[in-house]
Amino acid sequence: MKQGRADSVGDDEQPMVTTVAVVGAGMSGLIAARELSRQGIDVLVLESADRPGGRMMTETSPLGSRLDLGGQWVGHGHHRFTALADELGTKLFPMRTPKQPAFIEGSRKIPALSPTMLMANLALVAWELRSKTAAPERWASKTVEDWLSKVPGHKARRLLEVLVSVSTTADLNRFTMHAFAEAIRYQGGLMTMLGTDGGAQEGLIVEGAGTLSERLASDLGPRVLTEHRVTSIHHDDSGVTLHTTSSTVRAAKVIVTVPPPMSARIVYEPPLPASRTALEQNTYMGSVYKAIAVYERPFWREHKGHAEFMILDRPGGAAFDTSPPGGPGHLCVLVAGPEAREFDHLGTAGRRQAILGPLATHLDRKILDPVSWHEKSWHLDEHAGGGYTALPDPGATDGYFPMPSQPVGNIHWGGTETASEHAGYIEGAIESGERVAREVIEGLPRTTAQRESDTT
Repeated sequence: MKQGRADSVGDDEQPMVTTVAVVGAGMSGLIAARELSRQGIDVLVLESADRPGGRMMTETSPLGSRLDLGGQWVGHGHHRFTALADELGTKLFPMRTPKQPAFIEGSRKIPALSPTMLMANLALVAWELRSKTAAPERWASKTVEDWLSKVPGHKARRLLEVLVSVSTTADLNRFTMHAFAEAIRYQGGLMTMLGTDGGAQEGLIVEGAGTLSERLASDLGPRVLTEHRVTSIHHDDSGVTLHTTSSTVRAAKVIVTVPPPMSARIVYEPPLPASRTALEQNTYMGSVYKAIAVYERPFWREHKGHAEFMILDRPGGAAFDTSPPGGPGHLCVLVAGPEAREFDHLGTAGRRQAILGPLATHLDRKILDPVSWHEKSWHLDEHAGGGYTALPDPGATDGYFPMPSQPVGNIHWGGTETASEHAGYIEGAIESGERVAREVIEGLPRTTAQRESDTT
Protein backbone atom coordinates (compact mmCIF):
# COMPACT_ATOMS: atom_id res chain seq x y z
CA MET A 1 0.00 0.00 0.00
CA LYS A 2 1.36 3.37 -0.98
CA GLN A 3 0.30 6.64 0.51
CA GLY A 4 0.55 9.97 -1.31
CA ARG A 5 3.91 10.31 -3.02
CA ALA A 6 5.26 13.71 -3.96
CA ASP A 7 7.08 14.23 -7.25
CA SER A 8 10.86 14.29 -7.02
CA VAL A 9 12.27 17.70 -6.20
CA GLY A 10 15.69 18.68 -7.50
CA ASP A 11 18.12 21.11 -5.92
CA ASP A 12 16.94 23.89 -8.24
CA GLU A 13 13.26 23.37 -7.39
CA GLN A 14 11.29 24.80 -4.53
CA PRO A 15 11.10 22.61 -1.41
CA MET A 16 7.83 21.50 0.09
CA VAL A 17 6.90 23.67 3.06
CA THR A 18 5.09 22.54 6.20
CA THR A 19 4.93 23.58 9.83
CA VAL A 20 6.04 20.25 11.30
CA ALA A 21 7.77 17.38 9.55
CA VAL A 22 7.60 13.91 11.11
CA VAL A 23 10.27 11.32 10.32
CA GLY A 24 8.77 7.84 10.40
CA ALA A 25 5.21 6.60 9.77
CA GLY A 26 5.17 4.08 12.58
CA MET A 27 2.58 4.30 15.34
CA SER A 28 4.40 7.07 17.21
CA GLY A 29 4.81 9.25 14.13
CA LEU A 30 1.25 8.73 12.96
CA ILE A 31 -0.19 9.55 16.39
CA ALA A 32 1.96 12.69 16.61
CA ALA A 33 0.85 13.77 13.14
CA ARG A 34 -2.80 13.15 13.97
CA GLU A 35 -2.61 15.19 17.17
CA LEU A 36 -0.95 18.07 15.33
CA SER A 37 -3.43 17.93 12.47
CA ARG A 38 -6.33 18.00 14.91
CA GLN A 39 -4.96 21.28 16.23
CA GLY A 40 -4.95 22.76 12.74
CA ILE A 41 -1.16 22.50 12.40
CA ASP A 42 0.17 21.65 8.95
CA VAL A 43 2.16 18.41 9.12
CA LEU A 44 3.99 16.11 6.71
CA VAL A 45 5.06 12.54 7.55
CA LEU A 46 8.13 11.22 5.73
CA GLU A 47 8.49 7.44 5.61
CA SER A 48 11.39 5.57 4.00
CA ALA A 49 9.44 2.35 3.34
CA ASP A 50 6.72 1.89 0.73
CA ARG A 51 4.08 1.48 3.43
CA PRO A 52 3.12 3.07 6.75
CA GLY A 53 3.29 1.10 10.00
CA GLY A 54 6.96 0.86 10.92
CA ARG A 55 7.35 -2.18 13.16
CA MET A 56 3.64 -3.00 12.72
CA MET A 57 2.62 -4.95 9.63
CA THR A 58 -0.62 -6.79 8.86
CA GLU A 59 -1.36 -9.22 6.04
CA THR A 60 -4.52 -11.01 4.88
CA SER A 61 -4.45 -14.82 4.68
CA PRO A 62 -6.05 -16.79 1.82
CA LEU A 63 -8.87 -17.56 4.27
CA GLY A 64 -9.58 -13.85 4.71
CA SER A 65 -8.20 -13.55 8.24
CA ARG A 66 -5.91 -10.71 9.23
CA LEU A 67 -2.58 -11.49 10.86
CA ASP A 68 0.24 -9.42 12.29
CA LEU A 69 3.85 -10.00 11.30
CA GLY A 70 4.94 -7.09 13.49
CA GLY A 71 3.79 -5.76 16.86
CA GLN A 72 0.38 -7.14 17.79
CA TRP A 73 -0.29 -7.72 21.48
CA VAL A 74 -2.45 -5.56 23.72
CA GLY A 75 -1.00 -5.90 27.20
CA HIS A 76 -2.69 -5.58 30.56
CA GLY A 77 -3.16 -1.89 31.33
CA HIS A 78 -2.49 -0.73 27.76
CA HIS A 79 -5.41 1.69 27.93
CA ARG A 80 -4.27 3.98 25.09
CA PHE A 81 -3.99 1.03 22.73
CA THR A 82 -7.40 -0.26 23.79
CA ALA A 83 -9.01 3.16 23.33
CA LEU A 84 -7.45 3.63 19.89
CA ALA A 85 -8.58 0.18 18.75
CA ASP A 86 -12.14 1.03 19.82
CA GLU A 87 -12.01 4.48 18.21
CA LEU A 88 -10.85 3.06 14.89
CA GLY A 89 -13.58 0.43 14.81
CA THR A 90 -11.61 -2.73 15.54
CA LYS A 91 -12.46 -5.55 17.93
CA LEU A 92 -10.28 -6.90 20.73
CA PHE A 93 -10.27 -10.50 21.92
CA PRO A 94 -8.39 -12.23 24.78
CA MET A 95 -5.55 -14.63 24.15
CA ARG A 96 -6.42 -18.30 24.58
CA THR A 97 -3.68 -19.38 26.91
CA PRO A 98 -2.88 -22.08 29.51
CA LYS A 99 -1.67 -21.31 33.02
CA GLN A 100 1.85 -21.77 31.72
CA PRO A 101 3.29 -22.84 28.36
CA ALA A 102 4.63 -26.32 27.71
CA PHE A 103 8.43 -26.51 27.57
CA ILE A 104 9.52 -28.98 24.92
CA GLU A 105 12.78 -30.40 23.62
CA GLY A 106 12.49 -32.75 20.69
CA SER A 107 9.70 -35.22 21.41
CA ARG A 108 9.93 -34.64 25.17
CA LYS A 109 7.90 -32.33 27.32
CA ILE A 110 9.85 -31.15 30.35
CA PRO A 111 7.86 -32.03 33.51
CA ALA A 112 6.89 -29.15 35.77
CA LEU A 113 8.62 -30.77 38.78
CA SER A 114 11.77 -31.82 36.95
CA PRO A 115 15.20 -30.58 38.14
CA THR A 116 15.40 -28.50 34.94
CA MET A 117 12.19 -26.62 35.68
CA LEU A 118 12.97 -26.23 39.38
CA MET A 119 16.41 -24.74 38.65
CA ALA A 120 15.03 -22.44 35.94
CA ASN A 121 12.23 -21.28 38.25
CA LEU A 122 14.73 -20.51 41.00
CA ALA A 123 16.62 -18.27 38.56
CA LEU A 124 13.39 -16.59 37.44
CA VAL A 125 12.38 -15.91 41.04
CA ALA A 126 15.82 -14.44 41.72
CA TRP A 127 15.47 -12.15 38.71
CA GLU A 128 11.98 -11.15 39.78
CA LEU A 129 13.11 -10.27 43.29
CA ARG A 130 16.10 -8.34 42.00
CA SER A 131 13.79 -6.32 39.73
CA LYS A 132 12.21 -4.75 42.83
CA THR A 133 15.39 -2.77 43.50
CA ALA A 134 18.05 -1.14 41.36
CA ALA A 135 20.47 -3.59 39.79
CA PRO A 136 23.96 -3.59 41.34
CA GLU A 137 26.57 -1.70 39.35
CA ARG A 138 28.82 -4.77 39.13
CA TRP A 139 26.23 -6.29 36.79
CA ALA A 140 27.12 -3.64 34.20
CA SER A 141 30.23 -5.66 33.30
CA LYS A 142 28.49 -9.07 33.28
CA THR A 143 26.45 -10.16 30.27
CA VAL A 144 23.36 -12.36 30.46
CA GLU A 145 25.39 -15.06 28.71
CA ASP A 146 28.03 -14.84 31.47
CA TRP A 147 25.35 -15.18 34.12
CA LEU A 148 23.63 -18.09 32.41
CA SER A 149 26.90 -19.99 32.13
CA LYS A 150 26.87 -20.37 35.92
CA VAL A 151 23.33 -21.81 36.15
CA PRO A 152 23.55 -25.55 36.95
CA GLY A 153 22.24 -27.88 34.26
CA HIS A 154 22.51 -27.35 30.51
CA LYS A 155 18.75 -27.77 29.98
CA ALA A 156 17.95 -25.16 32.60
CA ARG A 157 20.45 -22.82 30.97
CA ARG A 158 18.89 -23.47 27.57
CA LEU A 159 15.40 -22.82 28.89
CA LEU A 160 16.45 -19.48 30.37
CA GLU A 161 18.38 -18.57 27.22
CA VAL A 162 15.27 -19.02 25.06
CA LEU A 163 13.06 -17.12 27.53
CA VAL A 164 15.37 -14.12 27.67
CA SER A 165 16.00 -14.12 23.91
CA VAL A 166 12.31 -14.18 23.00
CA SER A 167 11.39 -11.53 25.58
CA THR A 168 14.16 -9.10 24.61
CA THR A 169 15.43 -10.08 21.07
CA ALA A 170 18.91 -9.26 22.39
CA ASP A 171 22.23 -10.91 21.66
CA LEU A 172 22.85 -12.28 25.14
CA ASN A 173 26.62 -11.90 24.81
CA ARG A 174 26.20 -8.13 24.39
CA PHE A 175 23.23 -7.60 26.75
CA THR A 176 24.32 -6.98 30.32
CA MET A 177 22.62 -8.29 33.43
CA HIS A 178 22.37 -4.67 34.56
CA ALA A 179 20.42 -3.72 31.41
CA PHE A 180 18.23 -6.82 31.69
CA ALA A 181 17.46 -6.28 35.38
CA GLU A 182 16.62 -2.62 34.77
CA ALA A 183 14.35 -3.61 31.88
CA ILE A 184 12.52 -6.05 34.17
CA ARG A 185 12.14 -3.36 36.82
CA TYR A 186 10.90 -0.80 34.29
CA GLN A 187 8.29 -3.20 32.88
CA GLY A 188 6.95 -4.08 36.34
CA GLY A 189 8.49 -7.52 36.71
CA LEU A 190 9.51 -10.52 34.66
CA MET A 191 6.12 -12.19 34.96
CA THR A 192 4.51 -9.11 33.40
CA MET A 193 6.99 -9.20 30.52
CA LEU A 194 6.51 -12.91 29.88
CA GLY A 195 2.85 -13.28 30.82
CA THR A 196 -0.21 -13.65 28.62
CA ASP A 197 -3.28 -13.43 30.86
CA GLY A 198 -2.63 -10.34 32.99
CA GLY A 199 0.69 -9.71 31.25
CA ALA A 200 2.10 -8.02 28.18
CA GLN A 201 0.52 -10.52 25.76
CA GLU A 202 -3.04 -10.41 27.06
CA GLY A 203 -5.11 -9.66 23.97
CA LEU A 204 -5.19 -9.25 20.22
CA ILE A 205 -7.16 -7.38 17.56
CA VAL A 206 -9.34 -9.35 15.14
CA GLU A 207 -8.53 -7.05 12.23
CA GLY A 208 -4.81 -7.00 13.13
CA ALA A 209 -2.94 -4.34 15.08
CA GLY A 210 -1.35 -3.12 11.86
CA THR A 211 -4.82 -2.11 10.68
CA LEU A 212 -4.69 0.74 13.20
CA SER A 213 -1.61 2.27 11.58
CA GLU A 214 -3.13 1.75 8.14
CA ARG A 215 -6.30 3.60 9.15
CA LEU A 216 -4.38 6.40 10.84
CA ALA A 217 -2.32 6.87 7.67
CA SER A 218 -5.45 6.75 5.51
CA ASP A 219 -7.06 9.49 7.62
CA LEU A 220 -3.97 11.66 7.17
CA GLY A 221 -4.10 11.04 3.43
CA PRO A 222 -1.58 13.05 1.36
CA ARG A 223 0.16 14.20 4.55
CA VAL A 224 1.91 10.80 4.61
CA LEU A 225 4.64 10.40 2.01
CA THR A 226 6.11 6.93 1.63
CA GLU A 227 9.43 6.15 -0.09
CA HIS A 228 10.84 9.39 1.30
CA ARG A 229 13.90 8.36 3.30
CA VAL A 230 15.35 11.30 5.18
CA THR A 231 19.08 11.51 4.50
CA SER A 232 19.96 14.77 6.26
CA ILE A 233 18.48 17.39 8.56
CA HIS A 234 19.87 20.93 8.63
CA HIS A 235 18.65 22.80 11.70
CA ASP A 236 19.04 26.26 13.19
CA ASP A 237 16.97 28.83 15.08
CA SER A 238 14.86 29.56 12.00
CA GLY A 239 13.68 25.96 11.49
CA VAL A 240 14.75 22.78 9.76
CA THR A 241 15.44 21.62 6.22
CA LEU A 242 15.10 17.92 5.50
CA HIS A 243 16.60 16.27 2.45
CA THR A 244 15.02 12.99 1.40
CA THR A 245 15.60 10.57 -1.45
CA SER A 246 12.64 12.16 -3.24
CA SER A 247 12.29 15.75 -2.09
CA THR A 248 13.37 18.62 0.10
CA VAL A 249 11.13 19.78 2.95
CA ARG A 250 11.28 23.02 4.92
CA ALA A 251 9.58 23.10 8.34
CA ALA A 252 9.54 25.03 11.58
CA LYS A 253 10.12 21.84 13.57
CA VAL A 254 10.82 18.16 12.99
CA ILE A 255 9.84 15.13 15.05
CA VAL A 256 12.13 12.11 14.64
CA THR A 257 10.31 8.94 15.69
CA VAL A 258 12.62 6.24 14.35
CA PRO A 259 14.72 4.42 17.00
CA PRO A 260 18.22 5.76 17.78
CA PRO A 261 20.19 3.17 15.73
CA MET A 262 18.12 4.15 12.67
CA SER A 263 18.22 7.91 13.27
CA ALA A 264 22.01 7.53 13.29
CA ARG A 265 21.77 7.06 9.52
CA ILE A 266 20.64 10.66 9.16
CA VAL A 267 23.31 13.35 8.76
CA TYR A 268 22.64 16.29 11.10
CA GLU A 269 24.03 19.76 10.41
CA PRO A 270 25.24 21.03 12.74
CA PRO A 271 26.05 17.73 14.49
CA LEU A 272 23.92 16.65 17.43
CA PRO A 273 25.20 17.05 21.01
CA ALA A 274 27.61 14.37 22.18
CA SER A 275 25.01 12.79 24.48
CA ARG A 276 22.56 12.27 21.62
CA THR A 277 25.25 10.93 19.31
CA ALA A 278 26.35 8.49 22.04
CA LEU A 279 22.76 7.21 22.34
CA GLU A 280 22.64 6.52 18.61
CA GLN A 281 26.07 4.87 18.52
CA ASN A 282 25.69 2.78 21.68
CA THR A 283 22.40 1.09 20.84
CA TYR A 284 21.44 -1.60 18.34
CA MET A 285 18.21 -3.12 17.09
CA GLY A 286 17.19 -6.55 18.32
CA SER A 287 16.94 -9.53 15.95
CA VAL A 288 13.62 -11.31 15.55
CA TYR A 289 11.98 -13.65 13.07
CA LYS A 290 8.23 -14.04 13.19
CA ALA A 291 6.08 -16.58 11.38
CA ILE A 292 2.37 -17.35 11.36
CA ALA A 293 0.93 -20.61 10.05
CA VAL A 294 -2.75 -20.48 9.06
CA TYR A 295 -5.10 -23.49 9.27
CA GLU A 296 -8.78 -24.02 8.44
CA ARG A 297 -9.45 -24.18 12.18
CA PRO A 298 -7.42 -24.32 15.42
CA PHE A 299 -7.64 -28.14 15.45
CA TRP A 300 -5.21 -28.46 18.37
CA ARG A 301 -7.87 -27.16 20.76
CA GLU A 302 -9.99 -30.26 20.13
CA HIS A 303 -7.46 -32.65 21.69
CA LYS A 304 -4.48 -30.82 23.17
CA GLY A 305 -6.37 -27.82 24.56
CA HIS A 306 -3.69 -25.28 23.72
CA ALA A 307 -0.70 -24.62 21.48
CA GLU A 308 1.53 -22.45 23.65
CA PHE A 309 5.10 -23.72 23.76
CA MET A 310 8.62 -22.70 24.61
CA ILE A 311 10.78 -24.64 22.15
CA LEU A 312 14.25 -25.54 23.42
CA ASP A 313 15.48 -27.19 20.22
CA ARG A 314 17.66 -25.12 17.88
CA PRO A 315 16.32 -22.81 16.73
CA GLY A 316 14.57 -22.14 20.01
CA GLY A 317 11.53 -19.97 20.22
CA ALA A 318 7.99 -19.49 21.42
CA ALA A 319 4.71 -20.59 19.87
CA PHE A 320 1.31 -19.05 20.59
CA ASP A 321 -2.28 -19.70 19.57
CA THR A 322 -3.36 -16.32 18.13
CA SER A 323 -6.49 -17.61 16.37
CA PRO A 324 -9.31 -15.06 16.15
CA PRO A 325 -12.77 -15.95 17.52
CA GLY A 326 -14.49 -18.36 15.16
CA GLY A 327 -11.26 -19.18 13.35
CA PRO A 328 -9.33 -19.81 11.26
CA GLY A 329 -6.39 -21.24 13.19
CA HIS A 330 -3.34 -19.00 13.62
CA LEU A 331 -0.15 -20.40 15.10
CA CYS A 332 2.38 -17.64 15.80
CA VAL A 333 6.07 -18.44 16.32
CA LEU A 334 8.89 -16.12 17.42
CA VAL A 335 12.61 -16.82 17.14
CA ALA A 336 14.95 -14.14 18.45
CA GLY A 337 18.57 -13.12 18.85
CA PRO A 338 21.36 -14.87 16.93
CA GLU A 339 19.16 -17.88 16.21
CA ALA A 340 16.81 -15.64 14.24
CA ARG A 341 19.73 -14.64 12.03
CA GLU A 342 20.71 -18.28 11.54
CA PHE A 343 17.49 -18.65 9.54
CA ASP A 344 18.65 -16.17 6.92
CA HIS A 345 20.43 -18.76 4.76
CA LEU A 346 17.46 -21.16 4.67
CA GLY A 347 14.66 -21.05 2.12
CA THR A 348 11.03 -20.65 3.10
CA ALA A 349 10.42 -24.42 3.12
CA GLY A 350 13.47 -25.00 5.32
CA ARG A 351 12.39 -22.39 7.85
CA ARG A 352 8.86 -23.76 7.95
CA GLN A 353 10.09 -27.31 8.57
CA ALA A 354 12.57 -26.16 11.24
CA ILE A 355 9.78 -24.39 13.13
CA LEU A 356 6.81 -26.72 12.68
CA GLY A 357 8.73 -30.01 12.84
CA PRO A 358 9.34 -29.95 16.62
CA LEU A 359 5.64 -29.19 17.20
CA ALA A 360 4.26 -32.13 15.20
CA THR A 361 4.87 -34.65 18.01
CA HIS A 362 3.15 -32.47 20.58
CA LEU A 363 0.17 -31.40 18.49
CA ASP A 364 -0.57 -33.36 15.32
CA ARG A 365 1.20 -33.98 12.03
CA LYS A 366 -1.47 -31.77 10.47
CA ILE A 367 0.58 -28.89 11.86
CA LEU A 368 3.09 -29.52 9.06
CA ASP A 369 0.58 -28.65 6.33
CA PRO A 370 -0.81 -25.14 6.88
CA VAL A 371 -3.11 -23.46 4.38
CA SER A 372 -0.62 -20.60 4.22
CA TRP A 373 2.68 -19.54 5.74
CA HIS A 374 3.59 -15.92 6.52
CA GLU A 375 7.02 -14.82 7.75
CA LYS A 376 9.10 -11.73 8.42
CA SER A 377 12.76 -11.36 9.43
CA TRP A 378 12.78 -7.91 11.01
CA HIS A 379 16.56 -7.72 11.27
CA LEU A 380 16.66 -7.86 7.45
CA ASP A 381 14.23 -4.97 7.09
CA GLU A 382 16.32 -2.01 5.92
CA HIS A 383 13.75 0.49 7.17
CA ALA A 384 12.96 -0.88 10.65
CA GLY A 385 16.44 -2.28 11.24
CA GLY A 386 15.13 -5.01 13.55
CA GLY A 387 12.82 -5.44 16.50
CA TYR A 388 11.27 -5.39 18.95
CA THR A 389 13.22 -2.33 20.14
CA ALA A 390 16.60 -0.63 20.36
CA LEU A 391 18.90 -2.14 23.00
CA PRO A 392 21.97 -0.81 24.86
CA ASP A 393 25.45 -2.09 24.14
CA PRO A 394 27.56 -3.30 27.09
CA GLY A 395 28.87 -0.36 29.07
CA ALA A 396 26.19 2.02 27.80
CA THR A 397 23.65 3.41 30.25
CA ASP A 398 21.90 5.90 27.97
CA GLY A 399 20.11 3.14 26.05
CA TYR A 400 17.83 2.15 28.94
CA PHE A 401 14.08 2.75 28.99
CA PRO A 402 12.85 5.37 28.75
CA MET A 403 15.44 6.64 26.31
CA PRO A 404 16.20 10.39 26.33
CA SER A 405 13.87 12.68 24.39
CA GLN A 406 15.09 16.18 25.22
CA PRO A 407 14.68 18.42 22.15
CA VAL A 408 17.74 19.67 20.31
CA GLY A 409 16.64 23.11 19.17
CA ASN A 410 13.85 22.50 16.66
CA ILE A 411 14.45 18.73 16.58
CA HIS A 412 12.10 16.70 18.80
CA TRP A 413 12.24 12.98 19.55
CA GLY A 414 9.47 10.41 19.67
CA GLY A 415 9.27 6.63 19.29
CA THR A 416 8.23 3.86 21.65
CA GLU A 417 11.69 3.75 23.23
CA THR A 418 11.07 7.22 24.75
CA ALA A 419 7.78 6.35 26.49
CA SER A 420 7.59 6.90 30.24
CA GLU A 421 5.63 3.65 30.59
CA HIS A 422 5.34 0.56 28.39
CA ALA A 423 8.33 1.58 26.25
CA GLY A 424 8.96 -0.97 23.54
CA TYR A 425 5.26 -1.73 23.11
CA ILE A 426 2.57 -0.25 20.86
CA GLU A 427 1.15 1.37 23.98
CA GLY A 428 4.47 3.16 24.47
CA ALA A 429 4.49 4.29 20.85
CA ILE A 430 1.06 5.87 21.28
CA GLU A 431 2.10 7.58 24.51
CA SER A 432 5.28 8.97 22.95
CA GLY A 433 3.39 10.28 19.93
CA GLU A 434 0.94 12.13 22.15
CA ARG A 435 3.73 13.49 24.36
CA VAL A 436 5.92 14.80 21.55
CA ALA A 437 2.92 16.38 19.80
CA ARG A 438 2.10 18.33 22.98
CA GLU A 439 5.75 19.35 23.28
CA VAL A 440 5.82 20.69 19.73
CA ILE A 441 2.47 22.46 20.04
CA GLU A 442 3.70 24.25 23.16
CA GLY A 443 6.85 25.33 21.32
CA LEU A 444 5.12 26.73 18.24
CA PRO A 445 3.87 30.32 18.02
CA ARG A 446 0.15 30.52 18.68
CA THR A 447 -1.98 31.42 15.67
CA THR A 448 -4.77 33.97 15.91
CA ALA A 449 -7.39 31.23 15.56
CA GLN A 450 -5.79 29.18 18.36
CA ARG A 451 -5.61 32.20 20.67
CA GLU A 452 -9.28 32.97 20.02
CA SER A 453 -10.14 29.32 20.66
CA ASP A 454 -8.37 29.49 24.02
CA THR A 455 -10.63 32.35 25.16
CA THR A 456 -13.94 30.76 24.12
